[in-house]
Amino acid sequence: MIPFSPPRIDDRTIEAVSEVLKSGWITTGPKTKLFEKEISAYCGVKTTVAVNSWTMGMQVLLHWWGIGEGDEVILPAYTYCASANVIIHAGAKPVLVDINSEDFNLNTEAVRKAITPNTKAILAVDIGGFPCDYDKLKSLINEPEIKNQFSASNSLQEQLGRILLLSDAAHSFGALMNDQKAAALADVSTYSFHAVKNLTTAEGGALCFNMPEGFDHDEIYRQMCVKILHGQNKDALAKTQKGNWRYDVEEPGFKCNMTDIQAAIGLVELDRYQENLDRRKTIFNLYDVVFSTEEWAITPLHTSNSKSSSYHLYQIRIKDVSEDQRDAIIKEIFEQDVSVNVHFQPIPMLTAYKKRGYDIADYPEAYGKYAQMISLPVYFDLSDEQVETVIAAVKSAVVKVLG
Repeated sequence: MIPFSPPRIDDRTIEAVSEVLKSGWITTGPKTKLFEKEISAYCGVKTTVAVNSWTMGMQVLLHWWGIGEGDEVILPAYTYCASANVIIHAGAKPVLVDINSEDFNLNTEAVRKAITPNTKAILAVDIGGFPCDYDKLKSLINEPEIKNQFSASNSLQEQLGRILLLSDAAHSFGALMNDQKAAALADVSTYSFHAVKNLTTAEGGALCFNMPEGFDHDEIYRQMCVKILHGQNKDALAKTQKGNWRYDVEEPGFKCNMTDIQAAIGLVELDRYQENLDRRKTIFNLYDVVFSTEEWAITPLHTSNSKSSSYHLYQIRIKDVSEDQRDAIIKEIFEQDVSVNVHFQPIPMLTAYKKRGYDIADYPEAYGKYAQMISLPVYFDLSDEQVETVIAAVKSAVVKVLG
């Protein structure tokens, strides 16, 4: 069976984790602090805070920005539930908009129509690793008319003076736009290092801050480190210094710090990330060469004049099929011992959001792409021979189902 997306675990990874285990320091410590600095350097951002998951990192971020009851956050209907769940947990309202016709990312004009005086943030999601159009989004939120209706509710929001631009970059580590890494494209970008991501720490994530001039990023880092450790002003590493045991709790915080065990894996992954990225790009190209000649296939957009993907998901679409036919094709692919997936069921299709009044009929682009889409395996250890097996399985399944 060809798996869908196994992590790259080899002797180098195992040795790095063993080194941490033998050191006796396994929670947040020197490896985590180094990992944060290395991410900032790689991504070209002002500061980075490592966390135990994208979800909790974003939850703390929304809290830091003061988003709560009565506030609205705009995001695409086409994303994983975590993007919307954190907004619900913050007490705010997720405002869903449809996606583009040419890719899986949110439509800027749909965002424009959704903005109200209650809009505190826009959460752009780089589906599959292909960056959203951040130039258009930045232009939009800086338009005088849009800025004039912005209503700040705390000093941070007043300092910014506009809607906060967030990036859900869970898929786009290493992606580029205008020769900048994805993390540098928004005010704050949030990464996931879950086991199936391009760069993994088993579980984990990072908040990359790139706020405008005038924001003190050293202070932001300090505040975030407090918030992710129950509001405590010293972590375990700081308290190991002689006579430095006393600490204070500045606020009722959260608990979502990254451990050195996770960071050790991440440092290995980051050091060889370009190798990983190159292999993924090769696999994309192998798929493109074959599927671009098939009349039934719509290959994913992964490069443009200004953007290049992180090659996280190869989301092929089958022209003119129904959702049931797509599901039948997936079943036939699995019968040939090839694992595939679907990314994602749009938010309005999920029971938790149907109950809240969201209706997939309001998002035709999101539903249309979802109903026809199949994610194919892409990972470093996938051989060319296995890629050929995947291609053959997809082609055979389409012929069997569609004739």
